[in-house]
Amino acid sequence: MTKEIDIQLSNEERQPCEVWTRVMGYFRPVSEFNIGKKSEYAERKCFSEKKATEKFLDVAAE
Repeated sequence: MTKEIDIQLSNEERQPCEVWTRVMGYFRPVSEFNIGKKSEYAERKCFSEKKATEKFLDVAAE
């Protein structure tokens, strides 16, 4: 049996997380994007295998 531990951090204990993503075949930190690329990144949708499979099964059932 696993016991869950609730860990609480104050804002002083937190540190920024640098997010990297692939752009034009190579990886770059999002913090270095220009305004247009930041806007494009914000509009991206994450791929969900579950949603894609459900959609595929719905189409196949028709």
